[in-house]
Formats: sequence, structure tokens, C-alpha cells
Amino acid sequence: MSDVFFYHLTRRPLPDTLRMLLTKSRANGWRVAVRGTDHAALETLDQALWLGPEEDFLAHGLAGQEYDADQPILLTTEPELSYPVECLMSVHGAEVAATEVAQTSRVCVLFDGADEAALACARDQWRRLTQAGVAAQYWSEESGRWEKKAQT
Repeated sequence: MSDVFFYHLTRRPLPDTLRMLLTKSRANGWRVAVRGTDHAALETLDQALWLGPEEDFLAHGLAGQEYDADQPILLTTEPELSYPVECLMSVHGAEVAATEVAQTSRVCVLFDGADEAALACARDQWRRLTQAGVAAQYWSEESGRWEKKAQT
């Protein structure tokens, strides 16, 4: 079973942090699903990824198209995927099940530190997953760089 990495965003916006993590995931050769809770919010992330620096181009797609299963990175609201991925990234409070952690190489939960509801959701996910026996790491950028602050 892989670990779940919780990323507490306090300095960089979600698209920038997501771009960094997606770049690292693709460098590992992983197919990635970015799971959100709201299609319109995923459309905004989709645009931000397309408009990123040319040298940091990340081929990806927004779910609901003809070639979803062929995408190296797929942005989706689906709670279950019809094809395997090595990495699952949760944004906007999207749920992650302990069984999904067991089926992937990495799970990342990104949450906005300025949003009380997002903090509460992340805390709840941490409790649920660790109580189910999932190893978890908490990462914070509060100091200006990413640092691991807790691990179970």
C-alpha cells in the first residue's frame, strides 16, 4: 500500500502546486487522475495547465471526451475510474478511499490552507485514511519551501 501525501497550500496557488506534482509524477512514468468535486473548477484548472509555461507543458485532458483512457493526466469528477492510474490527486475536497490507496503508487491530497472548509475536509480524510491503516504524510509550505511536518 502506498502513502497518502497531504499538501497544505499556504503560499502557492493550486495550479502551480499541481503543475509541480504532475511534472514529478509524469517523470516517474505514472498515469495520473486529478479528481475534483466540481466540473467547472476542473475546467479552470484545465485552462491553467494549458496556459502554463511552454517548457512545462503537461499533456492532459478533461474527462468526458472520446479519448479519456488515453490521457496521461485526466481531470475528472468521477469517484471511480474505468482504467488504472499510478497516481491519484485529490483537489477541492474530492474523496479518496483506502482501497484506492492500495491500488496506486501515490495519492496526493491538495488543500487550501486559507479555506476552513477545505482544512476540515482534509483533517477528516486524514483521520479516515489513517484509521483504515493507510500511511500518511503531511507536507506544509509555510516556511517558503515544502517540508514534511507529520507522518503516520
